[in-house]
Amino acid sequence: MTTTPENTHVYVTTAIPYVNGDPHLGHALELVQADVLARHARRRRRPVRFLTGTDDNALKNVTAAHAAGVDVREFVAANAARFAALREPLQLSYDDHIRTGTDPRHAPGVRRIWRRCAANGDLYRRRYEGLYCAGCEQFYALEELAGGRCPEHGTAPERVSEENWFFRLSRYTDALRAVLESGRVRVEPAARRNEVLAFVRAGLADISVSRPADRAGGWGIAVPDDPAQVVYVWWDALANYVTALGYGSTGADPADGGHDDHHDDDDGKPFRTWWVESAERIHVVGKGIVRFHAVFWLAQLLSAGLPLPTAVYVHDYLSVDGAKLAKGVGHAADPAGLARRYGSDAVRWWLVRDVARIGDTDFTVDRLLTRHDQDLANGLGNLVHRTLTLVHRFGDGVVAGPWATGAGGHPLVIAADALPDAVDRALAIFDLRAATAAIGAVVDQGNRTVEGERPWELARRATAGDTAAAAHLANVLGVLVHACRALAGELEPFLPAGATRLCDQLGDGAGVGRPEPVFQRLRRL
Repeated sequence: MTTTPENTHVYVTTAIPYVNGDPHLGHALELVQADVLARHARRRRRPVRFLTGTDDNALKNVTAAHAAGVDVREFVAANAARFAALREPLQLSYDDHIRTGTDPRHAPGVRRIWRRCAANGDLYRRRYEGLYCAGCEQFYALEELAGGRCPEHGTAPERVSEENWFFRLSRYTDALRAVLESGRVRVEPAARRNEVLAFVRAGLADISVSRPADRAGGWGIAVPDDPAQVVYVWWDALANYVTALGYGSTGADPADGGHDDHHDDDDGKPFRTWWVESAERIHVVGKGIVRFHAVFWLAQLLSAGLPLPTAVYVHDYLSVDGAKLAKGVGHAADPAGLARRYGSDAVRWWLVRDVARIGDTDFTVDRLLTRHDQDLANGLGNLVHRTLTLVHRFGDGVVAGPWATGAGGHPLVIAADALPDAVDRALAIFDLRAATAAIGAVVDQGNRTVEGERPWELARRATAGDTAAAAHLANVLGVLVHACRALAGELEPFLPAGATRLCDQLGDGAGVGRPEPVFQRLRRL
């Protein structure tokens, strides 16, 4: 991650999911990815704010509640609680969780952004007829459909005719192209950036940003000064990134003739700190909603005169046993259930180590178990266990440290000391797989060092009076402990629970703890 001399604050957000069903493993992927970024920045001593939440105001929530025969408010509250309950099983460290339907910060901020865009001449009302996908809550042009079906859900959109408020997205074509081409807003991976740029370069059409209140059953945020319409769920939902910081909660709205205080907010001025002045404002989102975040949201902010995010990090999709993930797909995709059965370390490690940066990834329990046992139990866990065993057997639980004669140039020390930079470079381009691969490479080198240095033979020679062997043994043990401590530290953003157990055993001084298995094998290989 980049830093500036003036400010090193990092604001990390996830998309907020609809709550028309239970959370699945795809939601866990995004939450864990964002959590890794937040924890990593904190580890680098940067001030961090990490936000997640739920989208309560979607019309599909209303549809799902009616289908279940449940009051909409009760239905939404129950499902939102299930998303919030992922915090403990996934070991998430978010600082804030917003529910757009009940959080008092949200609606005032949405209305303020609406009024600012209206004051800028970017909102107008007209009748519209188009093809609408209820799953996406989005209108599609005919040429965007694959065989007449939504490219995201594979269903045929319904033809809808209604009068809505429209946003002049077309006015921002050139500005958005400049923002994306210059890297002022980075979209990673580059393939997703290129897709967004192609969409913008083709020319942007104005978009509908409201729905009739009757069709929404009164659910959602009323359009300012037009209660017959509710704000389109995406316009509403995207604003959570700033409303959660207090934007719009206090002060006069400059669009209403008041003092221009749109950079002011509640106690502590979190909006100014984390949005206006923050060095990095990062959105972590799925590939299906890149257009909303890297086009519509940016235009919305430009119209309202607000700062843009600095990066949009995009992940691809997961499938389970070859089937596309969706709410209600079954227990195999239940992240909390997987964590209860196999542990948060196993679930988090699979998500950060196995999921491809580009292209969809298929999840199976077999792959989760294999990855955990190979990398954690047989790899890192084995290295730490054998290192501590050697230190207690041949060094009475005390190490001289890698600063002993000749140890500073040891290849394993060099590799361990280079690990933070390798992790930094990988996460700066949202490549969690590369970051965890760098950790794995040092683990492999550590295990090869044990086999190559053969401390037990050095100990035998030292016992026989070989002083050179005794000195070399002390160096080797110090090198191994140094590498294990470096690995445990860099592992913390990815596996906070497992890393804590490793650090407790390894200590931070000359003495080390007794070896205990940190990563129990989940099955016999």
